[in-house]
Amino acid sequence: MQLYRNQSLQKYADDLAAKLPAPGGGSAAALNAALGVSLISMVVNFTLGKPRYAEYETELKGILDSAEKLRDRFLNLVDLDVVAYKSKDIRKALDVPFMVARLCLEGIKLCPALIKKGNINLISDVGVAAVLLEAAFAAACFNVEINLRYPDDKSLSGKIRKELGQKARVIRKIRQDTEERVGKIIRG
Repeated sequence: MQLYRNQSLQKYADDLAAKLPAPGGGSAAALNAALGVSLISMVVNFTLGKPRYAEYETELKGILDSAEKLRDRFLNLVDLDVVAYKSKDIRKALDVPFMVARLCLEGIKLCPALIKKGNINLISDVGVAAVLLEAAFAAACFNVEINLRYPDDKSLSGKIRKELGQKARVIRKIRQDTEERVGKIIRG
């Protein structure tokens, strides 16, 4: 199987648009999340080494490490979603977007610290990262929900829906707070 993470964006977009069973929405959700955490990494990379932010250097390096680990995981999930869909194994098709959703929460939690501790010239990118991660979460939830129609385990379905509902509230709050704070900085 070809790995999309090693292909061009054009190839991925062409296959996503084509009459192919995969990639689809789950894979696109993972890619969207990868873009969100990539922006977090970019903000940190443009902040490290700047005297104005020296006191935050250790924390910023930790954020960068977390964002890079998440980016790698999301890129793997782009391809794992394709594999899961093609396997026709409902449990695998459920697990991949569920993992994307869980990891989106980890990613968006990195945004608030960058509002104060990230390079002010990239403040809009912090807002974009939060929006992308919330969108990726919502997209992953659609894919989880469609796959929850098939398993007979109602207890599992209930637990998953409850967890995602709780995460949705946290993600929405972080995105709203980030958007508001970034907007105030941009507008002066």
